[in-house]
Amino acid sequence: MADADKDSIALLPAREIAARVQQRSLSALDVFDAVVARIERYNGELNAIVRFDPAIGRAQAREADARAAAGETLPLLGVPFTVKDMLWTHGLKATQGSRLFENFVAPQDSCAITRLRAAGAVFVGTTNCSEFAAKGMTDNLLYGATCNPWDLSRTPGGSSGGSASAVAAGIGTFSLGTDAGGSIRRPAAHCGIVGFKPSHGIVADPHGFPDASMGLSVVGPMARTVDDAALVLQCIVGYAAADTLSIPLPQHGDIGREVLQEPQRSLRIAFSADLGCDFGCDTDVMQAIVAAVDALRHDGYSISHAHPAWPRDTATYEEMACEEAGLAALYGEALRSRQAEMDPVVAGLIERGSRRSGAEVAQALLQRRAIHAGIAHFFNDYDLLLCPTAPVTAWPINEGVPQAIGGRAAGLRGHAAFTPLFNIGGVPACSVPVGLVRGLPVGLQIVGPRFADGRVLQFARLVERMFALPACPLTGNPQKNSPQVLQAGLQTIPPGSSLKPALVQQPLMAGSQPPRCNRTGQDSKT
Repeated sequence: MADADKDSIALLPAREIAARVQQRSLSALDVFDAVVARIERYNGELNAIVRFDPAIGRAQAREADARAAAGETLPLLGVPFTVKDMLWTHGLKATQGSRLFENFVAPQDSCAITRLRAAGAVFVGTTNCSEFAAKGMTDNLLYGATCNPWDLSRTPGGSSGGSASAVAAGIGTFSLGTDAGGSIRRPAAHCGIVGFKPSHGIVADPHGFPDASMGLSVVGPMARTVDDAALVLQCIVGYAAADTLSIPLPQHGDIGREVLQEPQRSLRIAFSADLGCDFGCDTDVMQAIVAAVDALRHDGYSISHAHPAWPRDTATYEEMACEEAGLAALYGEALRSRQAEMDPVVAGLIERGSRRSGAEVAQALLQRRAIHAGIAHFFNDYDLLLCPTAPVTAWPINEGVPQAIGGRAAGLRGHAAFTPLFNIGGVPACSVPVGLVRGLPVGLQIVGPRFADGRVLQFARLVERMFALPACPLTGNPQKNSPQVLQAGLQTIPPGSSLKPALVQQPLMAGSQPPRCNRTGQDSKT
């Protein structure tokens, strides 16, 4: 089969793959082999897939073809997918991007993977992430850095950057990521794809690594289209008694079909340029976001300027106190004995967590309740909230994190400012691309009330149709890095080498403090 034919197959949407495999006009094995061809062509320069055994995928693809021959009708039959290295795939390694877990083998599937298998999907491979999913870019001492397919010198963001890079490059139809503070949405924005964080509690996750964020992390889909993300979500939602945070809701409707409907013009929509927290945003990124909002207004939607009324002394990084303490509880002992094997940035988080007092952690947990209540109250008056997903475009891999955003000192988490509060609120949020700035994708974040996942995806699909991006340009000669893997700091290191680049810790800039959110619901910016 010619490369062009393989590409056309690998880039098909999920619903079409499943329909054609069921009709037996396309074999799941051909679909899988088309994805393998793209891995061989592009992964050497992307380093998005870090573990891949084609024999496993081919066996599952043959099984999908056999199920089609037996007349089974399944929503994801033969559809290839990848999985972030924070989730478990039975019998295969799962490392959290950490040398500490280099030889850990998952004893069972994560719940969402079990449900994808039941829906007929075919596992391709495991994608890279930052160590313990604790950074906003995707590199680690075990596998090195992942590159952005829009510009190989730049990061895809993190921590689900391997998944975002793979999906944008056509390596798998979709990927499963995790999101404790924006780790699905921000990489999606930086790579020009769709990233969806479901309402907390609707996608059970009882089996896997402990959640250092203390209850903020959720599993969600990353895909090239909203339709695909919705179809995947439909397949993974559901209650599991073993998950203490899982919620036994009434049967969800067909989310995949719901998104095909046109959003009502009567929706009460708010837009905020800074979420009332004085978040910085690069000027050209904000211009792209405002242009998208203005186009939606022109299309007939009434959009006012408003944001949730945050409780007093709401900081932007409530999740950090809990995550740092959680990391210290889980890996503090390992840090004392194996620090040389850990990312210095993550080691710094663990050290800070070990110094957190019980009162600090308790205060952060209490503040979560007030933030959650503020967001819930906001959605009594509004159906949707729009804001940037990320205040910057993807930045160079060797620069750590952006030190200035919108002309101001950004600190360690300024690039991540717009996403974590919605994890605390437990609400659904979707990043959808709305344009290019300096040739790099920008994402609009669409947020809705808890359990209004279908509404958020429905509106995201409208935005997607209005602002379709050009195809992702995979730059450079695909073979130029095939003998080597591009590592952090743009160093190339031969496979098997014991050398790994140093990862430089980026502390908060001197004098910089996390912004505080104001308590009114009126947005001062236009």
